[in-house]
This record gives sequence, C-alpha cells and structure tokens, in this order.
Amino acid sequence: MSSSTSSSFSSLPISASTWFITGISRGLGRSIATEVMQRGGRVAGTVRNLSDAGDLRQRFPNRLWLGTLDLSDLANIPMVFQSAVEQFGRMHAVVSNAGYSLLGAAEELDLAAIRHIVDTNLTGSIQLARAAVAHMRPLGGGRLIQISSGAGQAAFAGLSAYCATKWGIEGFFEALSQEVAGFGIGTTLVEPGAIRTDFGASGVLSPELEAYRESPAGLMRQMAHSGYVAPGDPAKMAKAIVDTFEVSTAPPRLALGPDVHGYIKTALTTRLVQLESFQDVTMSTDCDDVGAR
Repeated sequence: MSSSTSSSFSSLPISASTWFITGISRGLGRSIATEVMQRGGRVAGTVRNLSDAGDLRQRFPNRLWLGTLDLSDLANIPMVFQSAVEQFGRMHAVVSNAGYSLLGAAEELDLAAIRHIVDTNLTGSIQLARAAVAHMRPLGGGRLIQISSGAGQAAFAGLSAYCATKWGIEGFFEALSQEVAGFGIGTTLVEPGAIRTDFGASGVLSPELEAYRESPAGLMRQMAHSGYVAPGDPAKMAKAIVDTFEVSTAPPRLALGPDVHGYIKTALTTRLVQLESFQDVTMSTDCDDVGAR
C-alpha cells in the first residue's frame, strides 16, 4: 500500500473531531466509540437496534448520534451516512467496524450464508468507503479506518468465507489508498488478533458434515464450542486505533496483538518462499519477442 498524504487537519485533536463508526453496540466498535467520546470527540454510531446503545447515549448525550444500519442493506448505507452528516456536519474519521464470522468448512456452507457475509463484511464496507470518500474528497481530507483481521493476511480452515471477505477488503483498501492519497484522505487497515469480546459468540455456525469432524475445520469448530479465551484487550486496541488519528500520516496497516503478529509474519514469509521456489517458471512465460524488443 502506498503511503498516505497528510490530511488538511493532521493537527486536529481528537476533542475537535467527529467520527462515523459502524457497529458500536458491543465489542471493538463500542470500545472505539467510547474512547473517542471520552477524549472529547463526537461519534455518529450505527447499530442494528437502537436499544443496544442506549447506555452510551445516556453517558454521552451531546456527543453521540445513533442510526440504525445493517451493513447488508447496501442501499441504505449512503442514506444513513448522509443523515449523520446532516446532524454533525463534517466527518473527520470513518471506521468500518461492523461484521461477523461464519464458521464451517467450505462444503458445509449454505450459499445464502456466503452471500450474506460477503454483503456485510465486504460489499457493505466498500459501499461505506465510497460514501465516505465522496464526502471527504471535496473537503480536503479525512481518515478511513477499516477493521480487517489477522485473517485478512493469514487463512484458517473453517473460516474460508470469513477470510475471503477480509482478504477482499484488504485488496480493495490497497487500491483505494492509491486513489485517494492525493486528496488528503488517509487509510488504515486494522488487523486485530483474537479479541476478548463476544465476537465469536455472535458468529454463525454452519451445519456440520461428519466427514469434517476430525479435520482442521472440525477442530476449529470444536475450539469455538469450547469457549476459547482470547488474549486481546478491546480497550487497549481501541486506544491504539484512535491514537493513529493524531499521527500526521495514516499507518497503512496496524496489526494488534502478539498472536496476530506471529501468524501474519508466518503467512507472509511462507508466501515469499512459495513465490521464489517457482521463480524459473515465473520468469519464463513472456512472449518470445519481448526480449528482442
């Protein structure tokens, strides 16, 4: 990803900023929203049910606007974003956080479930980014923060559809960053490891096929059922994410957690070895006249 240019408000403190954040009812999204508002900023947050964030509205009545949004409702995303702009004015940062996991071997997955997670995690995030860019570009800059995952760089049996959405959004943001850097819009892909929230419990489990019970996908399912205790602290991660707003140049990627550092490094190193191991073949496939020219 190319380096992002400094935005026109690179010295703007959190206390003077307004953030649009999806999925603030729980988990990392709630922690990010709370961190911003505790530091004096304003948040336009989306939830699927307004009652899920009623306590946040009581704590921050003058700093929080709530809108209802399901990211799979693609046509509604620009309208909800525009409603937030009408309420608060300029959005300085947009955090695409809402999403969920779908667990099961690829053969076990229902097609409707695949389509829904792609609409929510990938196409919905793309649609939000497009609305944000259209808002920020004429105003001279902004910050786009996409919550991805370590599963956007590494892959895990039993999470093929989830990994597909995260690898997809990372490719989109790598290209988008090059398109918008000249307008002062910085982009950051946040890649958390396992977070101690109820994210796993909120995921969708596919029906199980006996053939996969003892496979790597089946072992992943067993781990989900066993109540794995994740190491990542959502409050610490939220602080790290919000802190990047006051950095003059947006970090293209921000991996969070020793666990994610380990498996992303392993995945990248392995891919490089795979690339180099077939270098002779790779370099032999141009047309014969290329060298002559």
